[in-house]
Amino acid sequence: MSKHHSLGSTGVNRRALLSGTAALLASPFVLSSARAEAAPVNVGVIMPLSGPNAQFGINSRNGIELVADEINTAGGIAELGGAKINLVVADATSTPTTAGTVAQRLITQQDMTAVLGAFVSSLTIAISEVTERRDIPLLTMSFADQITGRGYKNIFQVVAKASVIGKAQFEYTAAIAQAAGAKIEKIAIMYEDTAYGTAQANGLRAGAKAANVEVVMDDAYPLGITDTTPLINKLRGSGAQAVFPVSYLNDSLLIIRTMRQQKLTIPAIGGAAGYVIPDFEKGLGEFAENVLSIDTSNYDLAPQLTERFRKRFGYFMVHEALEHAVCLEVLVQAIRKAKSAKAEDVAAALRGAKFTGGWINGMTGGAVQFDQTGLNVLSVPLMVQWRAKDIVTVWPKDIAKSAPVWRS
Repeated sequence: MSKHHSLGSTGVNRRALLSGTAALLASPFVLSSARAEAAPVNVGVIMPLSGPNAQFGINSRNGIELVADEINTAGGIAELGGAKINLVVADATSTPTTAGTVAQRLITQQDMTAVLGAFVSSLTIAISEVTERRDIPLLTMSFADQITGRGYKNIFQVVAKASVIGKAQFEYTAAIAQAAGAKIEKIAIMYEDTAYGTAQANGLRAGAKAANVEVVMDDAYPLGITDTTPLINKLRGSGAQAVFPVSYLNDSLLIIRTMRQQKLTIPAIGGAAGYVIPDFEKGLGEFAENVLSIDTSNYDLAPQLTERFRKRFGYFMVHEALEHAVCLEVLVQAIRKAKSAKAEDVAAALRGAKFTGGWINGMTGGAVQFDQTGLNVLSVPLMVQWRAKDIVTVWPKDIAKSAPVWRS
């Protein structure tokens, strides 16, 4: 099993905390079987493990731990003499200022090869300002365009950026409706006013404009909204044939529940995040059935990989768990390529190379290749739909596992 320990996440991961304490006490120069044991490779895992986005952070951590444990059990990184991966888990909370402070503390206290995190784009942006200054690679599956849009040299984004995801969210929906004999002429967009929500809404607008579809409602709202009734009342009066909400979990539950309780039955097409984790169905029950959402990967495209997650954790491998697993897979391949755990060597190995195999097989592009900005140019969004307690890939047609259900 891999060694983990926790910084600032008391009560969240006791196993990580305890084994990490042991890791701090152990010397990398202790002789084992008459030879020095290879020093562990420290990888920071900074996630929201408390606050409203905690479930996403826990899911992400679970995916990373699964991969680390598998690599360590198989003998570690052979190119570094069998070095094991040591995950240093830290709680970013759900506040960007705290995330930056946590990243600074973690990097100061540990010799880090890389950092993985933090699902929430605003947290990732805060962390990246720290890792960039310290020349440490940060691998992420956060969406916001800003992540790879600032000219940073040490940021690596394994999924398509939010504006591309938002455009696909509209275009795939229009195609699904058309295949069902429906034509969308008016849509509504509602999004939380964060880096993720704002960038993805831009993509939705671009898609609608290119298709000459009227956006009859375009409303931002604050993260953590407690009453969506005014939004839904406005939606009802807008004449929209479909609504595209871009939100994290609590907001997604409120929006869909309020719509359905008010008998507003137009299709809602979620913006990933809160719409594609088991908690969405748990919170909504029958209201979740047939809700569509854009996504950046789905467990049903690679069951030979993702069933290992379900077996260990008891639920389907959500996209943030899979994509953070891919982050660690790509990182380890870069370490092997560089034959070094030094941050600058690993960052150099990440740039421009094409990574394939292992957990990367779970990605739509079948490979990961970063451009000069650090964006994976091979990632393609997909559409999923809730069926009972699982999400099923329904678009594009060439990768769909089931035909989409459209009810206009």
